[in-house]
Amino acid sequence: MQSFRSEIENPVVQQDILDLEKKIRLFREGKIDPEKFRTLRLARGVYGQRQQGVQMIRIKIPFGKISPKQLVRIADVSDEYSNGHLHFTTRQDVQIHFVSLDRTPELWAKLEEDDITLREACGNTVRNITASAEAGIDPHEPFDVSPYAQAMFAYFLRKPFCQELGRKIKIAFSSGEKDTAYTFIHDLGFIPRVIVKDGAYVKGFKVVIAGGLGAQPVLAQTFSEFLEADEVIPFTEAVLRVFDRYGERKNRNKARLKYLVAKLGLQEFLRLVIDEKQAVAYKKEDAALHNYDHPVIHDTNFEATIPLELNEQYLKWISANVFTQKQKGYAGVYIKIQLGNISSDTARKLASIASLYASDDIRITNTQSLLFKYVSPPNLTALFLELYSIGLASPGAQSTGDITACPGTDTCNLAIAGSTAVSVELERLIQTEFPQFLENKDIKIKLSGCMNSCGQHGLAHIGFHGSSIKAGQNVVPALQLVLGGGSTGSGNGRASEKIIKVPSKRAPQVLRDVLNDYINHAGENESFHSYYDRTGKMYFYQLLKGHADLTTLVPHELIDWGNEVKFETAIGIGECAGVTIDLVQTLFYEAQEKYELAKTSLDNNLFADAAYQVYAALINGVKALLISNGIECNTQIGLINDFEKHYSEELPFKGWGKFSDFILEINKQDASRKFVANYYQNAGVWLEAITDFAARQKEKEKSVKEETIKFDL
Repeated sequence: MQSFRSEIENPVVQQDILDLEKKIRLFREGKIDPEKFRTLRLARGVYGQRQQGVQMIRIKIPFGKISPKQLVRIADVSDEYSNGHLHFTTRQDVQIHFVSLDRTPELWAKLEEDDITLREACGNTVRNITASAEAGIDPHEPFDVSPYAQAMFAYFLRKPFCQELGRKIKIAFSSGEKDTAYTFIHDLGFIPRVIVKDGAYVKGFKVVIAGGLGAQPVLAQTFSEFLEADEVIPFTEAVLRVFDRYGERKNRNKARLKYLVAKLGLQEFLRLVIDEKQAVAYKKEDAALHNYDHPVIHDTNFEATIPLELNEQYLKWISANVFTQKQKGYAGVYIKIQLGNISSDTARKLASIASLYASDDIRITNTQSLLFKYVSPPNLTALFLELYSIGLASPGAQSTGDITACPGTDTCNLAIAGSTAVSVELERLIQTEFPQFLENKDIKIKLSGCMNSCGQHGLAHIGFHGSSIKAGQNVVPALQLVLGGGSTGSGNGRASEKIIKVPSKRAPQVLRDVLNDYINHAGENESFHSYYDRTGKMYFYQLLKGHADLTTLVPHELIDWGNEVKFETAIGIGECAGVTIDLVQTLFYEAQEKYELAKTSLDNNLFADAAYQVYAALINGVKALLISNGIECNTQIGLINDFEKHYSEELPFKGWGKFSDFILEINKQDASRKFVANYYQNAGVWLEAITDFAARQKEKEKSVKEETIKFDL
C-alpha cells in the first residue's frame, strides 16, 4: 500500500490516511483493543457488514452536494475496490460494500483526489450534515441554507470534541417551513427565517434540538424560534461539548442526545450550553461569508423530439419529476433511483448527462434519489430521452411510489428481515395498481430492516420494519406495519404508530388494503394524517388483523423476500482481533497520543483544538486508572468525580487541589495562547503522575501475586 502516499497533498488528510493504515496494522497484530479499533475505523467511514471479512465504506457527501466529477470518481473506486455498485442513503451519503479492510486507506486516498472524504461518516461523531435537496432553488425558501450546511461540515470535521462522543450526532437544515429535511427527528435541526431588525433584514434559523428516530422515536423540542445565522456554529459547538462531557458512555441504548436532555431537562441542559460558550473559539461570523462554490450552469440548447410511443410516459415524467425553480428560466429535475441502488456504469452515464444538461451541483436526496438543478426547459425533451436510454426516466420521484429503504439483511449486521426485495415489489404494486399515487407527494412509504429506522419508517405515513414471528417450530420473516408519521412543518412532526405485525410475504396485500381504504373512505382532498386521526389506530388493526393469522401460513411465507432458503434470524459477524488485549494500556496509549496531538495543534496556533485534546488525554488517563482498579463510570463528568473521590488523597495527588477545578478550566477560559500553553504544561504533570501511579500499582499487584504463588508452592 505504498503507492497512495504521494497522491494526497493536504498534510492533514495524508496523516489521517497513514494513521488508519497504522492502526489497521496494529489491530492485525493484536496491539489495539477491538472496541477502540472499532471506534477509530467507524470515525473513518469503515463499517463492518453482515458478511465476514469485508467492510461497508460510507462516503460523506455534505448535504448531498456532489459534482459529476466526484460521482465518476466514486464509481471508479467502486469498480476498483468493491463490486461496481453504489448505494445512496437517507442521509445523503454514498455507500459501497464488500471492501477489504486492508485496502481502505488506499481507497480513501483515491477519493480525496476529488475532495471526497470518509472522515466521520460513521461512528460516534457528527455524522453527515443533511439538507433539503432543493436548497438554493426552492421557490419558497427565505434564503439558501447550503452555505451554512457547508460551513458547519467544514468547521466540525476533525474537531477534537467530535471524535469519540457517547453516540452519533445528526444535524439537518431544511430549506423552508415545509421541513423536507425532517429536522424534527434530528439532534439539531435548523429552519431558515428572516426578520426585520433595526430596519434591516436579518437571517436566522428556528432551532430544534434532541430529536431522534431509532427504536424509540423522540420528537425534537424547540430551542429558539429565531437564532441569528452567525450564532449557529458557536451554539452547535457548545451543545457538542456539553454532550461529550455529560453524555452516557456505557449504555449505548441511552446515549443519544435525546436521553441526556430528558435526564437533565431542557433548561438545565441549555444552562450548561450557555456556560460552555465561553470556551468556543468560533464566536460570531455569518457562514455565508465563507467560501462556497456556487453552481456552474450550462446553457447549451439541445433539440429533440419525443417518439409517439413515449409521449404518455414523457408527460407523466414532466408532471411528476420536474418543477420550476425560483431562478427564472430554469427547472429542477428529480431522477428516481430505485431504493438508492445504482451500478457504477450507470452512475458514470448520469454524470455525463448532468454535465450536458444541468449544473455541476447534483444533490443526493434524503429519499435516495438525485436532483438535477438549472435545467433549461427547452432541454427537458432531450434530457428525458437521455435518461430513458439508461433506464432512469421513471415518473414518480419523491412520490408515494418512490419508496425509501435501507439495505436490510442484504449487508447489515443488525437487520432482522429483508427490506429491499419487498420494497421493489411494493413499488411494482403501486405502479401497476395505483398509478395515481405516482403524483402524490404527500404520502411517504418507508422500510427498515429492523426497528432502528435507518430507512426512516419511524416518520413514514406508511412504514414497515423487519421483524420475525414464532409459528410452532418455525420462525417466520415478518414486517411490523406503522402508520401516521411525517412532517407537519416548521420543525414539528409525528412519529408513526405500530399497528400490526404480519408475515413479510403479506406486506403487498396489507399495503393494497390501506391504499384502497384511503381511496374509498378519505374525504375529498383529505390528507392521510387527517384520515388516520379520524379513523384511529384500532380501526386499522381491525381492518388488517386477518393478515396476522398464522394458522393460514403456507410454505413460501417461511422464505423471506429475495431469498430461496428457509428464513432464520441471524446476526452478522464483526471483526475480531483473535487475541486478548489490555484495554488499560490501550487507553494510556491513546492518552499519550492525544497529548502529542495537542502539542501539534498548539504549535499551529489551533488553541481551542489543543485545549480539547489536552482534556481528552486526561480523560483517557483517568479512565485507564479507574478501570484498572475495577471502577467504571458512564460519563466523563462521572470519571472526573470518581477520580477525586478515590484518589485525591493518594500520593502523588495529595495536596494538588481539586482535579475537577483544573480539568474543567477548559470551559471557563477563552482558548488563548497563554491559557492553553499553561493548561497543556500542567496537564502533562497530571498525566505523567497518573500513568506512573498506575504502573506502580500494577507492579505492586504483580509482586503480591508472585509472593502468593511462592507461598502456595
